[in-house]
Amino acid sequence: MSASVKSLLSTLTARGPHSVLRGNLGIAGQPGVVYTPEKGLNLPAVAFGHGWLTGAANYRRLLEHLASWGYVAAAPDTERGPIPSHLNLATDLLTTLDICAGVRLGGGDISVHPDRLALAGHGMGAGAAVIAASQREVAAVAALFPSPTAPSAEALAPGIDTAALILAGASDIGSVSSNAIPLATAWGGKTILRSVEKATHNGMVEGRRALSALGAGKHEPKTERLTRALLVGFLNFELLGDKKYKLFADPEALLPHTEVVDPEAVEEEPEHPQKLPLLQLVQALRK
Repeated sequence: MSASVKSLLSTLTARGPHSVLRGNLGIAGQPGVVYTPEKGLNLPAVAFGHGWLTGAANYRRLLEHLASWGYVAAAPDTERGPIPSHLNLATDLLTTLDICAGVRLGGGDISVHPDRLALAGHGMGAGAAVIAASQREVAAVAALFPSPTAPSAEALAPGIDTAALILAGASDIGSVSSNAIPLATAWGGKTILRSVEKATHNGMVEGRRALSALGAGKHEPKTERLTRALLVGFLNFELLGDKKYKLFADPEALLPHTEVVDPEAVEEEPEHPQKLPLLQLVQALRK
């Protein structure tokens, strides 16, 4: 592992060079938030989907981090209840992208390039990002610690040829709470599946979550910082074409505190009904 890769990762872990502005997507009719650099034309944009029982506020540092590195980062703040619609969240992600690409932001001195759009998300939001990517072509997709959705993201993945970054927690990549392996296996385009050292699937969520009283969703600062850096490096190459960050989009590159996973070489354990994730259990009881 070269010293330059470690140096780049360390740099991307820190805040970028841009001052950050915060805005309200509700002004344009979509509940949510948008973070942007102070100014810039033809910027790249990322629409980000939140996880189950979280909201845009639980990803403030991630969105601010993206904006500090020159991205317009926006997140719909919908489908926050215990029985969310993944399809509706996907639709809101596409609406969010439309707003970013079609509306002059800030004082009119911030604009987005229509060919530099990405969809990203965490948990169910990662699945919603995949659903959205199956409906509209974007330049990149990032599924961060994805969890099962309805419709199934992996069922739609073969029809998507966009480059994808898929991250999973090393502690629970094989659990039924994660569909990272089947998603990577099914993906139609270039995909990178990395497990993050000592991470769990909810570790990147900021603040107190609704399920924290049940022992779920403990925040992992190291996971959050590393995830931000890996995401920015991947997008810098895929959206901006910056060759300095090529290794972050290389399926075989070794990066600190991560391990490349070959989804074809992973033997999946059969699912046990008694171990269904709580979200799936709630949905099953609803039917």
